[in-house]
Amino acid sequence: MRAILSDLVAEQQQLDQFLQTLRDRQWRTPTPAHGWTIQDTVSHLAHTEEFAAEVLAEGEARLKAEDITDIDAWTEMGAERGRGRRHQEIIEWWRFGRADVVDALSRMLATDRVPWLHGEMSTQSFAAVRLMETWAHGLDVKGAILDRITPLAAPPEDDEEYVDPLADTTRLRHIAALGHRTLPFAFEQAGLEYPPQGIRVEVMGPFYSAWRYGPEDTDQVIKGKAADWCRVVVQRQDAEDTGLRAVGEYAETALQIATTY
Repeated sequence: MRAILSDLVAEQQQLDQFLQTLRDRQWRTPTPAHGWTIQDTVSHLAHTEEFAAEVLAEGEARLKAEDITDIDAWTEMGAERGRGRRHQEIIEWWRFGRADVVDALSRMLATDRVPWLHGEMSTQSFAAVRLMETWAHGLDVKGAILDRITPLAAPPEDDEEYVDPLADTTRLRHIAALGHRTLPFAFEQAGLEYPPQGIRVEVMGPFYSAWRYGPEDTDQVIKGKAADWCRVVVQRQDAEDTGLRAVGEYAETALQIATTY
């Protein structure tokens, strides 16, 4: 668990540091997600981390007590809880919740099970989901300010120390793997049968890292950049707008329906 939790904390801290650079009025900037502002987005993250910490502490009973019958309405409730509050208060709300989650997960085994919104999962996958959500909403927040979702090809020529806030990191490997693990779920949600031979994903991560998931002998393969794959599975980019390539009918379908939630 140490590696995934270290990356989770790093992803959260990176977004936190970006938020600290924003002026008050920028918190009202619309994002690409759900028609939310930046304040709505961070409130949603805070609300979800708070609830995740409670589920880790109380188990299935807490999940049942929430009685979530409409996931979209529940998600919107998190955004509404932050409206009218000071943005620094929302950041603190998010910090306390995410700290409680990391603390709880640090005392669990990677194979322990956690009940969650779409079913039970391992603590390893649970941590990956928290990282995924932080990264995806981080794209929304940063994209709202920088007016783009995809990272720059190169830093400005006049600033050698510039660090692109949207630059991809090797932490994407957790999201890329999660995107592959959730393919059966995506097919089920779409009312389709997952191929018995499985689907393989072969992507290139930052610093030319080669990440491969799935059976080697399948004839259904998705290839391309990890950055594209991750943006597709968190529904921040359409597959046809990327360089991803599918070999096989099921792989082509996967690119259209892939989702981590």
